[in-house]
Amino acid sequence: MLTFIPTPIGNPQDITIRAIRYFEKATLFLCEDTRHTKKLLRLMEERFDMVYPEATFLSFNEHNGIQRLEEVAGVLEKEEVVYVSDAGMPVISDPGQLLVAYCQAHDIAYDVLPGASAVTTAYAASGFEEGRFLFFGFLPHKGKERSTGLHEAMGNGYNTILYEAPHRLEKLLTEITAIDPERELFLAKEISKKYQTYYRDSAKNLLKSFEKSEIRGEWVVIIKAAVSEEKSLSFDEILHFDMPPKTKAKLLASLSDQSVKVWYEYLIKH
Repeated sequence: MLTFIPTPIGNPQDITIRAIRYFEKATLFLCEDTRHTKKLLRLMEERFDMVYPEATFLSFNEHNGIQRLEEVAGVLEKEEVVYVSDAGMPVISDPGQLLVAYCQAHDIAYDVLPGASAVTTAYAASGFEEGRFLFFGFLPHKGKERSTGLHEAMGNGYNTILYEAPHRLEKLLTEITAIDPERELFLAKEISKKYQTYYRDSAKNLLKSFEKSEIRGEWVVIIKAAVSEEKSLSFDEILHFDMPPKTKAKLLASLSDQSVKVWYEYLIKH
């Protein structure tokens, strides 16, 4: 059976007992980076008395995922197979999606364990009151695609979560400031790690504060939805407008389930 297992996004103590038990019995590990996974397992062995598994370790990443799937497809049902990303929930912004789609298409049993996620952790820390948000992952690095993606992230009407590399964070803040300097942002640096830091301010203020700093670490950026300046009119307000009955009837009909004729007769009588 294939099991997708989340790994800590920073603090090793965020690993779950259930994840450790799956690690111990696995016979095949599919990893974003085998070196990173082996290092994590050794750490689990030293700190939490995990039994290091007698397993095969194969890389499964954005470069070799399709080819690797062809190689391991025959054992997904026969062995205890584990898929892990370098950090956090698997499949989210990584090639594990290929494995999920394959299992669904071929009726192969699989499971996804719950665990640490930078997306939900950062959003919970942001204090943004809306319960709805969109996750965009990493924007394209440059060009028209990046500009289009950023404008979509800033104008979709929802709080939007991005990942950003340290060497591009100042560029991102500059781009956001150029579009809307007052837009409120929440930045989370190195979640659950030693130098975890949160920032919440306008784009222009955050850009200014980072101008003379050496930016390091992994970042989650949350762009607060733009405040809509549109005003919804009530029926009472429309009814008191000084306009011809026929025109007013059309407006009221467009906002209700009553016909123009019904509204027109109502307005004539009142």
